[in-house]
Amino acid sequence: MIGRALAALAALAIIAGCSKQDARIVPAAHTLTADATGHYCGMLLSEHAGPKGQILLEGQDTPVWFTSVRDTLTFLALPEEAKTIVAVYVSDMAKAPSWDQPGADNWILAANAVYVVGSDQQAGMGGAEAVPFSSDAAAQAFVGQHHGRILHFEDAAKSVAGDAATGE
Repeated sequence: MIGRALAALAALAIIAGCSKQDARIVPAAHTLTADATGHYCGMLLSEHAGPKGQILLEGQDTPVWFTSVRDTLTFLALPEEAKTIVAVYVSDMAKAPSWDQPGADNWILAANAVYVVGSDQQAGMGGAEAVPFSSDAAAQAFVGQHHGRILHFEDAAKSVAGDAATGE
């Protein structure tokens, strides 16, 4: 299982590099709407606090929504999930009104965010969360209040994939 997760992460590294190099060909994020439903839990995203995620797939008009960034990164690592990914967005918590209101339009490409992992904040469905920020300063301020450590995309994705492989 871990081998497959690492292979999926290698593919993500390619996606991450492309996203950073040529952002003009990446489709824009969708606005979070009241009827957005989580891919894994089938619940409305609005029923959960904390950062969200959306993955845009080739040939689909609507994103795959996630109640947490942890679930978003897990989707990327699972070999059975779609790999026709054209963009991955996460809530930019540096621009979020609050933890309870992560915002409808403050998205950042997942590959461009910095993440705080191991904080005392819970993901949308409970459990550890990878909290994304557009700036190191905002991430550092969050660590000062909620603990954790700052990681870049690939390391945060590996951390989440490792948790998924071990069932944590």
